[in-house]
Amino acid sequence: MSRYAAVRIVLATAALVGPGEYARAQTLVEYSAEARFQLDLQVPDAALKALLPTGWTLNVATQGNAKDANLRAIFVDRLTVNAPDGKPVGRTGSNRLVYLAAPVKDPSGANVQLVIGGLTEDPADAPGPFGVYLLATTHKMQRSTSASGAGPILDSQDWVFAAATGEHLEMHIKYQRGVANKGNPNEVRFYSAKNPSFYQISRQEQVLEVLRNVTTTPPDRVKEFSFKASGGSYAKLFDGTERVVSWDNILWINRSVFLP
Repeated sequence: MSRYAAVRIVLATAALVGPGEYARAQTLVEYSAEARFQLDLQVPDAALKALLPTGWTLNVATQGNAKDANLRAIFVDRLTVNAPDGKPVGRTGSNRLVYLAAPVKDPSGANVQLVIGGLTEDPADAPGPFGVYLLATTHKMQRSTSASGAGPILDSQDWVFAAATGEHLEMHIKYQRGVANKGNPNEVRFYSAKNPSFYQISRQEQVLEVLRNVTTTPPDRVKEFSFKASGGSYAKLFDGTERVVSWDNILWINRSVFLP
């Protein structure tokens, strides 16, 4: 059976499910295959709470890899983005961006992700579905791999995004690739901080490697690292007191995005 036939069967099966996560009719928006690098951050609570809609609260983990992280900066290389009919989305069917998401509880108490900002290189993606993305007037991305046979595999990533209004997010990292784990497929709801009644459903599976973590202390594979964030509407979030608590390399993530 081909991969695409399998996808069709999964979607058809999901449509037949009764009460539960697929009970309500949903509209497929796009498929995407991506490579990501995620920084779990601890930023000033007061600055972050000021961006939450009324009735929403932070949901900060007290243990595990995400302990103390109240914000994530996620650098995304959208390798392919395809519409439900399989055709590329937009001019190239590809994009690079970085977005900021906070783990929160909605007014009902459900655990969800709240997208509070982002910088994107694609003009058609600003302000984007969540209404919070800024067009990056500076956007640079370079990812490379070095392998010599007997020695370790070394990867490096360099990302720079900046908007005309001063928002700036930049990361440089070099690390030794280790053994990554594939997680079970899961479903995540991403809400808009600007319009909290809007959300997307992301059904996704990924392979992730934690390169460094201040709580669980896995083998530290990071050789070089720098992160800069500042300016504009991000100034209070990144006032110099922010700290990284986890460095997560997502080698690949496959997503199907739906609207409720």
